[in-house]
Amino acid sequence: MGKIRQSHSIGKGKVTRQTAAGSGAQGGGGPASPQVLRQYISRFPQASVLVIGDLILDHYIWGRVSRISPEAPVPVVHVDSESLRLGGAANVFNNILALGGKADLCGVIGSDESGRMLLKELGSTRAGRGGVVIDQDRPTTRKSRVIAHNQQIVRYDVERRAELKPAMQRRILRYVSSRLRELSCLVVSDYAKGVVSATLMSELTQLAALRGIPLIVDPKVEHFSYYKGATVITPNHLEATQAAGVHGDDDQASNEAGAIIRQRLGCQAVLITRGEKGMSLYEGEDVSWHIPALARQVYDVTGAGDTVIGTLALALSTGASMRDAATLANHAAGVVVGMVGTATLSAKQLSETLGHD
Repeated sequence: MGKIRQSHSIGKGKVTRQTAAGSGAQGGGGPASPQVLRQYISRFPQASVLVIGDLILDHYIWGRVSRISPEAPVPVVHVDSESLRLGGAANVFNNILALGGKADLCGVIGSDESGRMLLKELGSTRAGRGGVVIDQDRPTTRKSRVIAHNQQIVRYDVERRAELKPAMQRRILRYVSSRLRELSCLVVSDYAKGVVSATLMSELTQLAALRGIPLIVDPKVEHFSYYKGATVITPNHLEATQAAGVHGDDDQASNEAGAIIRQRLGCQAVLITRGEKGMSLYEGEDVSWHIPALARQVYDVTGAGDTVIGTLALALSTGASMRDAATLANHAAGVVVGMVGTATLSAKQLSETLGHD
């Protein structure tokens, strides 16, 4: 395997409230060219990322609506087809594979039909099943969405959010430890379904520090105190403002939230995803870097955060600065929000979004 840089220090050049026209910036603040960004993409196959978190089976029911039910004021959906996709941490794993990286997966499923379906979706020939633990006492998390005419009509969930038993947590940590030497990045995908706990995060932070690799977290508001010492966390704007106790949806609110979170958790960086306003990256005192959104039309944001964190992990694994990694993640998000349902993109598609040198 080609050598991957294991040092992921943040660039020291100070950039205050700088806006990027969809390009990354090196430590000195200048934009990285599409050619430089493509070099990172070309090295994605050298990366090896372990994703730890909540495994979700996404169930889609596709149909048409032509009338309202006589039984209640609700639409009647005529079902045309059904499909299953990997969700939560499993979708992050899937995104990394789709982009050409090596990925492994760690999480919990139940001993049920949904668990068997999820394993089937992972594929019998794929790596990544060794860290999937079966818990006899909980169901596999499953989200069922009914979609008609590209609009979600209703979603119903099967889940148990209680924290994993200590024995299950130990099994996950043992697996992470066994894989640590091969890894270039750890990703925690927290959907607050029971896998991610204060104890688990503390141990993962120590393991990442021991190996000298980035630890990236897609967070949940109620667990923010768990993420101390992570390399970077990727909340959306609402999660960031709620966690920081800040009100508003403008740049000032985002800046305040980013600064508070970074200081409170001791993270190297906070990347706030802001929908149609793009992303904002906070790397140091009074340092913010805003990246405009690239999507021409937003159809579905389902799973976009999974794409962001997967792309970020691969870019950091292959030596990108935090800003260049965020730029690539922004380009990736711009593609998947134009697709309906939980989606992935290829390295070729990502490369094509960068334009010409």
